[in-house]
Amino acid sequence: MKLFNLVRLGNIDIKNRVVMSPMTRNRATGNIPNKLMAEYYSQRSGAGLIITEGTSPSPDGLGYPRIPGIFSYEQIKGWQLVTEAVHNNSGKIFIQLMHTGRIGNSLNLPAEAEIIAPSEVVANGNIYTDSKGEQPYGKPRNMTRDDISNVLNEYVQAAKNSILAGFDGVEIHAANGYLINQFLDPASNIRTDEFGGDNAARNRFALDVTAAVADAIGKGRVGVRISPYGVFNDMSGNYEGIAEQYSTLAANLGKLEIAYIHLVDHSAMGAPKPEPATVELICSEFKKSGGGAVILSGGYDRDQAESDLQSGRADLIAFGRPFIANPDLVKRMLDNSALNPVDMSTFYTSEATGYTDYPTYIP
Repeated sequence: MKLFNLVRLGNIDIKNRVVMSPMTRNRATGNIPNKLMAEYYSQRSGAGLIITEGTSPSPDGLGYPRIPGIFSYEQIKGWQLVTEAVHNNSGKIFIQLMHTGRIGNSLNLPAEAEIIAPSEVVANGNIYTDSKGEQPYGKPRNMTRDDISNVLNEYVQAAKNSILAGFDGVEIHAANGYLINQFLDPASNIRTDEFGGDNAARNRFALDVTAAVADAIGKGRVGVRISPYGVFNDMSGNYEGIAEQYSTLAANLGKLEIAYIHLVDHSAMGAPKPEPATVELICSEFKKSGGGAVILSGGYDRDQAESDLQSGRADLIAFGRPFIANPDLVKRMLDNSALNPVDMSTFYTSEATGYTDYPTYIP
């Protein structure tokens, strides 16, 4: 099966086409990666590529409780535990850089941090805090031009820190309603300067960050995740001009010759289904203009993954929740054996239960 074949991705060879999706797990106490996290990722190093949970490039991006950062010495050392454990098991691992932007509450942020976003538009909904439970999203401060430059530099430094920590590359999170996606979406970006207004202006921040990170660490070490039509975290979903915007974004990302583009489809969890023709256009524009691989994710099982690889629709397939409950997912799929059920009640706790204690497959 093509799913289990070795493939070249950017600067690295990976042992199969199975990708472990980035998934927030909230185990980084004090926002510092730890031994428990190293065990978790090491258990799943049968994947051709692991993409870590969203990791903030700055204190301002720590919108959720117990998510990791990559902006301090302690965080770099903590992530070294993870990368060493994965590499010792012959795995490859990219870090996902995720600034939460307006998706946060001050109770989850360090004292010196603040909630910032493209515009002062509060997201609808609540967010969990360890100290007071569910709380409304905080009001963001509109980012100035200096703020935008500073955040871009934070992404660059975070990428450099990631290489110091031993990562094989970085994935820039431009999906799921977080900061870069907030710039892309006309509902959360109501700016009238060079970073807002028409499609090209709303795409600019995503492209500037990607270009700067690729220049800093090498284009073969960089991927970007996008979620066209996504509504998670109060995004618009299907708005006028979205197909043109994202196909143009993909073409310009391709011109940067980065390692991959990663498209997420959350329809398996109740979100709207991305328009298939637009997804196909995004992928073709990315590759046609010089981009690397296409990773698709969202609700896949083994057979659908193989089908999309054989058809050429994707080069790699990412699996999310199946990897939570099945640390040996690749072996299970290879043998076509049953999967462990997922315990959703333990997704975002702080303990080993539901994290590193799922049983492995015994033939």
